[in-house]
Amino acid sequence: MKTNFTKTMVSALVFGAVLILNSARAADSPEIRTPAAPATPRINGPEIFGVRPDHPFLYHIPATGDRPMAFSAEKLPDGLKLDAATGNITGTLHKTGKYKVTFHAKNSLGTSDKKFKIVVGEAIALTPPMGWNSWNHYAGRVTQEIILQNAKAMADSGLINHGWTYMNIDDTWQGARGGSFNGIQGNEKFPEMKKMCDDVHALGLKIGIYSTPWTTSYATFIGGSAENPAGTWEKPTVTKQGRMNNKSLPWAIGKYHFATNDAAQWAAWGIDYLKYDWNPIQAPETQEMADALRHSGRDIIYSLSNNLNPTNAPSVTPLANCWRTSGDIKANWKSMSGKGFGEDKWLKFCRPGHWNDPDMLEIATKERNQPGLTPDEEYTHITLWCLVSAPLLLANDFTDMDAFTRNLLENDEVLAVNQDALGQQAAGIVTDGDLKIFAKDLADGSKAVGLFNTGTNGTQTVTVKWSDLKISGSHKVRDLWRQKGLGNFKAEFSRPVAPHSAELVKISP
Repeated sequence: MKTNFTKTMVSALVFGAVLILNSARAADSPEIRTPAAPATPRINGPEIFGVRPDHPFLYHIPATGDRPMAFSAEKLPDGLKLDAATGNITGTLHKTGKYKVTFHAKNSLGTSDKKFKIVVGEAIALTPPMGWNSWNHYAGRVTQEIILQNAKAMADSGLINHGWTYMNIDDTWQGARGGSFNGIQGNEKFPEMKKMCDDVHALGLKIGIYSTPWTTSYATFIGGSAENPAGTWEKPTVTKQGRMNNKSLPWAIGKYHFATNDAAQWAAWGIDYLKYDWNPIQAPETQEMADALRHSGRDIIYSLSNNLNPTNAPSVTPLANCWRTSGDIKANWKSMSGKGFGEDKWLKFCRPGHWNDPDMLEIATKERNQPGLTPDEEYTHITLWCLVSAPLLLANDFTDMDAFTRNLLENDEVLAVNQDALGQQAAGIVTDGDLKIFAKDLADGSKAVGLFNTGTNGTQTVTVKWSDLKISGSHKVRDLWRQKGLGNFKAEFSRPVAPHSAELVKISP
């Protein structure tokens, strides 16, 4: 009886531990590191934004502080209009060039200013996209109502005021072809695509969509090609078989292509982002959709999935804004750390407008049969993705977000590392057993440095030496997670780092 009781107690404790890990919010969780945002205004987000000439312009000035807040801008170019109450900038710019603007935000407690550069030309996504994707949490359950609920929750939660922007619909939205462009229409789950896009834009957010050059998507919905000129399609009855991208249905590229039709339809709805998903990713299909998007009349971020082969990268990466560098991420330490720490081989392909993508953020996710990440592992996840200049696409339920998650996603000094205008990707500069150091040059001449403890044998001291950073003399060190200066240091800097955790500092002259 004692043995049975003991087993019962152990089972209960294990079950409780799993619940604690999955919620990642136990009473003994690591500190909420970031101090609360001040009530005085603070303008956040990137310092640069790219748009193509004659295309619709939408930018929400992300600013924290008490509302009401009034926004204004100096030297805003002709063709753009700023809504003083919301901070939303809309309009169209016709002439290529660089426009230097200064944003102002004012409330009853003070003011905030930020210098901002608008670049009108061929380059868009001059900083990595930040937003959300429906797949990891909702998969095939996603609906128009769910997208709008999460968009409203992103806006209401205040995440919009830290630069989170895109609300991206993944696979299973697709119905039959039709409409003015013979493009794919929304199915019964998405009955009003144009209205949905308008509603998301009214919040100051942007919206994305999913497609594939195959005849059939991974989730067995209509794709961007067909075996007949009308593009009619029937749900396949065959199971997975054969090589990817061959003529063994359902995963094949059809004889007739509809990239131009679909891009025109997305632009008419107001789509801002495309996840284009097939394998292997090769240049001909990539080029075809790149051309269709470029001539759609709208800026649509072009993100390739899944898992680009490095041998194809030289021909593919100049055509897209983002591309997957790995298989699908899972909500566990092995998957996340393996992808995040494996980006060095992609360094040469990263630059403003073109970003390596180790997949979505597994922050506060509730995936089936996955343990989830602990709070320390979530700090590693955000720190690493910001350092390697990855797109930041969340996959959680915004309508059910706790204080820890919000705090994790609202640290503007950490997010600024990701959104830095120089657009460099961090490189690993030190590996010493379980201890790793990654460093990234920033536009202001400073360096962002991540200190990582990938082991499980307790807190370890991680030391970054100035010689490894190729600097010398005395330098200021700032703790970006806690948003506080740590003083001046010569020759090196050390910090204790918990197991599976990370610290992020900025080292400045």
